[in-house]
Amino acid sequence: MRFLIPLLFVLLPLAGRAQLYEARTSSVNFEKRERDALKVQVEASADWTRNFWQSWLKDTYNIKLKGDGLLGVGKKDNLTARQVPMSSVTGKLLDLYSTVTAPSDSVAELSVWAAMGPDSFLSAAGTPTEFNALRGIVQSFGAAARLKAYREQLAAAEKELSATEKEKDKLEKERSNLASNTKANLEKIEQLHKQNADNKLKSAEDSVKLLDNARLLELRKAQLERRRARLTNLDRN
Repeated sequence: MRFLIPLLFVLLPLAGRAQLYEARTSSVNFEKRERDALKVQVEASADWTRNFWQSWLKDTYNIKLKGDGLLGVGKKDNLTARQVPMSSVTGKLLDLYSTVTAPSDSVAELSVWAAMGPDSFLSAAGTPTEFNALRGIVQSFGAAARLKAYREQLAAAEKELSATEKEKDKLEKERSNLASNTKANLEKIEQLHKQNADNKLKSAEDSVKLLDNARLLELRKAQLERRRARLTNLDRN
C-alpha cells in the first residue's frame, strides 16, 4: 500500500495531460437550453486557440467563423458559421457554433456544437452518425493544434538555445579579452618594477656622481679664484 501513494502522484499528472487534445462529449448552455457539444483542451492561450481554430477551419473546410471580443480566463465568446456545407458531417447545411474559454493560464478549451436547422441540434443520442462525424472534426483539430503547438515549442526552444549559445560565446570572448588584458597589464607591471629597480640603481649611482661633482665643483671654484687673484696681482705690478 505504501508504494501505491507515490505511484498515484506520478500517474495523476499524466492522466490530466492525457485529456489534452482529445475530443470528448460534453454540453453547453445555448439559447437557454443544454446542447450536446464536443470539447477539446489545448495547451495554449485562449487567443492562440481561437485564432488557430478559425484559420484551421477556413483552410480545411473553407468555413469562415464570425465573432468578436477578447478572451480571458472564464470569458466566453461565440464563433458562428451559419448555413455552411460540411459534407463529412451531413448533406444538409449546418449552423456551426463554437466558443473558446480558458480554464487556466496555460490551457484553453474549445467547445463545438451544430444544428441542421432551428432547434435541430446534433446530439449523441438523436443524431449519432452526424455527431460522431463532428467529433472527428474536433479530434482532427486537436491533433493539428498539438502538432502546431509542439512545433512552436520546438522553435522557441531552438531560439532560446541559439540565444544561450551566443551569450556563451560572448562571455567566453569577454573572458578571453580580459585574460589577455590582465596578462598584458601584469607584463607592464613587471616591466615597471624592473624599470623602477633600474631607476633606483641609476639614482644611487647619480647620487654618488653628484657628490663627486660637488667636490669637483668646489675644487674648480677654488682654482678659478686663485688664478683670478694671480692675474690681479700681475696687473698691479
